[in-house]
Amino acid sequence: MNMSFYTGAVGAWQQELRMNVQANNIANVNNFGYKAERATFHHLMYGNVTGIDEELLPKGSGTKMVKASVDYEPGAYTDTGRLFDFAIVGNGFFALYDPTNEEITFTRDGAFIMARFEIPPAEDAEPEIDPVTGEEIPPEPTEEWRLSDNEGRCVLDSMGNFIVIDPMDRHADLNVGVFDYRIYDGMLHADNGRFSPIEKNGDLYLGTGEVRRGVLETSNVDLAQEFVKVIEAQRAYSYALRMVQTTDEIEQTINGLRS
Repeated sequence: MNMSFYTGAVGAWQQELRMNVQANNIANVNNFGYKAERATFHHLMYGNVTGIDEELLPKGSGTKMVKASVDYEPGAYTDTGRLFDFAIVGNGFFALYDPTNEEITFTRDGAFIMARFEIPPAEDAEPEIDPVTGEEIPPEPTEEWRLSDNEGRCVLDSMGNFIVIDPMDRHADLNVGVFDYRIYDGMLHADNGRFSPIEKNGDLYLGTGEVRRGVLETSNVDLAQEFVKVIEAQRAYSYALRMVQTTDEIEQTINGLRS
């Protein structure tokens, strides 16, 4: 089979993956703190491998999307005036702690809320004694209001502690922590707005970014640029399919000549 058949088939498949990246960026254009992704391609290794009956089969043809790199450039800033909206001017991330799995992730989306959390009693807490009946009263959980991301995660301060809010004094200053890594490349997208670090990112340290209250950072998606890339992917996809079709027509012609 002609190598162009494999090149066209791989090209169409990879352009579909590229289109998924652009579609995800467009879908998140209005999400605060979202960082756009960029499809990164690399050429495949050219050569042959030995198949069944010593048949040489092509290995690697065309290009492949190796990863979707994240553009960490900051977006624009918009004033909201809301008490629990925060933005980082400069480098760094907000840290979010998930009580369900103890996972810590990082985000630039500072659209937080004041959420109620139930604190279970300590394991060594002793029961109280009812003064009337003399019966033991088991320790009861207490409640605490914390700064949260509205999905059950707690925002951490610069010391790595939960940010506790006094419901009677919501305007009090909050020590919202800013954390950073020296290397961003390779951070995993936990979801559209959160990132999970990996070993190559290095050690975590306190960021230098300035926290502003009542402000949110918008996404850094350039909608015009994304639509241009969508058109490029569509054209490349159609050209790749045309290559497959043309190769198939050539093979049919050659097979007809043999008969």
